[in-house]
Amino acid sequence: MRVALAKKNRARVSAGRRTPSRQAERTEVTRRKLLTAAKQVFAKNGFEAARLEDISAGAGYTRGAFYANFESKEDIFFALFEEWVRERIDSVTAALSRHKDPLAKLAALRKHYAQLAKDRRLVLISLEFKLFALRHPEAHVRLRNRHRRIRACFGELFSELLRPLGKELPIANPAASTCLGAVAQALLLEHLMDPKTLSDGDVRHVLGLFFDSIFQVGAA
Repeated sequence: MRVALAKKNRARVSAGRRTPSRQAERTEVTRRKLLTAAKQVFAKNGFEAARLEDISAGAGYTRGAFYANFESKEDIFFALFEEWVRERIDSVTAALSRHKDPLAKLAALRKHYAQLAKDRRLVLISLEFKLFALRHPEAHVRLRNRHRRIRACFGELFSELLRPLGKELPIANPAASTCLGAVAQALLLEHLMDPKTLSDGDVRHVLGLFFDSIFQVGAA
């Protein structure tokens, strides 16, 4: 009897230990579905026109489930933004880690930058959110602070990349990171407006040339 009772108690303890893990897994699944739905709804309707009901329904949940994971539509945008940034940093780091030679690393960064405008859906959402943020002070401050952290991160990467080459950028590293991103987004927008006038190949070519001017590729 005591043995059976001990087994039952151990089973209860084990179940209690597993419950938080299962709950965490369910929460993460819900969060991932909401993020995926938000990306689709933002891309289809634009940020300002997107409704929480559509995001929740697209993920198969109610508004209650949305608010259990995110505070607002802006909050889920920032979660998407942070995810995109992490993926981009991981991608750059992986590309550079394949090379030992500093010039080869610089060439790898150039190639990565020339293909930067591939994620068109998120770039367009980001552009729209910038316009939204300029009209809403709280969102503006939040977005600006995140951008500053990201640009500082890429600025450090630029310094590490150029130091072995004995080079410095002609402008401050955060400014260089800002310009590189701004030109990529502007060219993508023009390409989407009229791909016959500005082809995908044209965009990659011009981005490469702009990268060379910022990093002074070929300069003594």
